[in-house]
Amino acid sequence: MFRNKSRLLAAALCLGLAPAAVMGGNAGTYLAGRVAGMEADHARAAEYFTRALALDAQNPELMELALTAQVNLGNFDSASAIMRRMQGAGLQASLMDIVQLVDWMEAGDYAALRGALGSGFSLGDLLEGFLDQLAGGWADLGAGDTEAAMAAFDKLAEAPMLRGVVLYHKALALAVSGDYAAAEALLSGESDGPLPLSGRGLRLRAEVQSQLGHFDQALQLLDEAYGGSVAPQMADIVAKLEAGEAIPLSVPDAKAGIAEAFYTMAQVLYGQAGNSLSLVYAQAARQLNPGHVDALLMVASIYDEQGNYALASELYDQVPREHPAYLQAEFGRANALRYAGRKDAAIEVLNQLSKSYPDLVEVQVSLGDALTSDDRWEAARAAYDKAVALLDDPAQDDWQIFYARGITLERLGIWPEAEADFRRALELSPDEPRVLNYLGYSLVEKNESLDEALDMIRKASAQRPDDGYISDSLGWVYYRLGRYEEAVPPMEHAAEIMAIDPVINDHLGDVYWAVGRKLEAQFMWRRALSFTDYGSSNEEVDPDRIRRKLEVGLDKVLAEEGAEPLGTNSEGN
Repeated sequence: MFRNKSRLLAAALCLGLAPAAVMGGNAGTYLAGRVAGMEADHARAAEYFTRALALDAQNPELMELALTAQVNLGNFDSASAIMRRMQGAGLQASLMDIVQLVDWMEAGDYAALRGALGSGFSLGDLLEGFLDQLAGGWADLGAGDTEAAMAAFDKLAEAPMLRGVVLYHKALALAVSGDYAAAEALLSGESDGPLPLSGRGLRLRAEVQSQLGHFDQALQLLDEAYGGSVAPQMADIVAKLEAGEAIPLSVPDAKAGIAEAFYTMAQVLYGQAGNSLSLVYAQAARQLNPGHVDALLMVASIYDEQGNYALASELYDQVPREHPAYLQAEFGRANALRYAGRKDAAIEVLNQLSKSYPDLVEVQVSLGDALTSDDRWEAARAAYDKAVALLDDPAQDDWQIFYARGITLERLGIWPEAEADFRRALELSPDEPRVLNYLGYSLVEKNESLDEALDMIRKASAQRPDDGYISDSLGWVYYRLGRYEEAVPPMEHAAEIMAIDPVINDHLGDVYWAVGRKLEAQFMWRRALSFTDYGSSNEEVDPDRIRRKLEVGLDKVLAEEGAEPLGTNSEGN
């Protein structure tokens, strides 16, 4: 089988290898699958390539494409059938080794894996065979050769870059073999020096200490690690420790250990190459250890990033209610549903969470955010009110809650309370540009405290000079103050940054008119009208008013509205 590590990356990134011309009458299905693969739509890719393969059963390219799509979906039974067909045809492909390993582990055939790793078999990682060696140590343990397993981990730990990762796996293997004392010595740093522990490492050490009967020590460990508060992901462990119960290992055997090796590699490579490799490894981890919720969450988050919101929400929904990650999964499910356009379903998920977790600020804030995205301002206000009521002593980061509620109140037309929330947000975070801009712009629109508004927006603009909305606000406050020439540069800059925003184009048209550049003003108003259906601030645009400006000019429109005339001679081109 292929040992070229770059080939795995190519297969995961580009689900298209064969020219469509060689597919004959199967070309349409093949091309549909290839497009789906390029868009990371794994479900459709699997469907189309499987359909194409049914029409051309011996096509090697289609077999590899179908294999890749099935692995990306986590369908290892289907992938295994394709792999065996490829083996029968004498074909080689990168993902076949991973699928073969899964088959062996499902059968408990550690001897087969050990033999294969010794003869060039490779899992295709990009770290010079690191995953092969890690899996090899676990294969030794699964085969009953604990001494060889520990020697394999020790040799791999000689590379300083991933030493901590390897020692974590060695501690896992010691615990799986029943040597809890040696595992604790390693995790504590007593035997091999300091070992920084991630969340999974802390969980392992607490499990090991509970097996040794050191319940108080384990509780103290978690208390110190999380600053005296119970981390949600550790709530189940803390409850058992307080009850004096020994906690079963979350990685109970060598098969789950290999799953952990795949998950480790998925973590190491996360963020590279579109997460194609991380997806493959995380799916393998899930297959080998179905209870590996962290791997499930990684797959779901990758699906999210790829735009596979339906697949993501289905995975998030698989996390059991009693699992410590349930809340995190429900947040993820709500976001996936919202991005899939199912806003009502997303809001319902968060509504249920708000009933189950009425005292969690983040739940109420997330519900408020979801409601505002659907313009349900009254309901959003109620959620934000509950969030604020739960804040005993607001911290600096809590400015976001007051800011969000301020926007909601402003949209409801309750300006005094909205302004109070914006100013409270600034008390907590005085230089926050989003608050400075929103409050400053709102004051400009209401023609209140214009000098203060200008100072706010200038401060926001200094921090974010390339933010189109802030640049628009700066130009607009100059316009409101009658400082039309000063308004031109920031307004033009805003239009360069956000060329299709109808509000910014409309504003620039008014500014051009004010400085006598009438033809340019009319051009910008026409642009604003053309973008009314596409811009991000359509609710702030009045198309009829823009059309009236095009008919009679801004001066007459202001006169018809009873507004103050422009404080300048707007004659010009």
